[in-house]
Amino acid sequence: MAAFTTTIQVRFGHVDPAGIAYYPRIYDYVHEVYEELWEHHVGVRYYKLLLEERLGFPLVHSAVDFRAPLRFGDRPEVRVTCTHLGRSSIGLRYVFRLGDQVCVDARMTTVCTDLRAMRSIELPAEFRAKFEAIREAA
Repeated sequence: MAAFTTTIQVRFGHVDPAGIAYYPRIYDYVHEVYEELWEHHVGVRYYKLLLEERLGFPLVHSAVDFRAPLRFGDRPEVRVTCTHLGRSSIGLRYVFRLGDQVCVDARMTTVCTDLRAMRSIELPAEFRAKFEAIREAA
């Protein structure tokens, strides 16, 4: 199955007194990877969508399983696949791995939104094709 893959780095300021990535930081990581996905897979810098096209993809649902801790210095690989493509919604799955160990399995749903009108709109065909390319088999 095709996927978008990148690596992140757990930095000193990302960990709590227990020495592991503070759980809200995982949401930051997911969003950083989301922006990379747009730039490197879809071919559009996310800030241009927001600021110039006035097209946004707000998060409407999330589910995260924390399976193993991420620690300062870790460089997990993050694999992104598409789990759902609706008229306006995109379901993405982010799996963070250190070697064979799954550390985080996050599922996020965003909705294509006209930021001028603040309403959902149909996902443009050129974007749909890019997400279809990393879609998980049913």
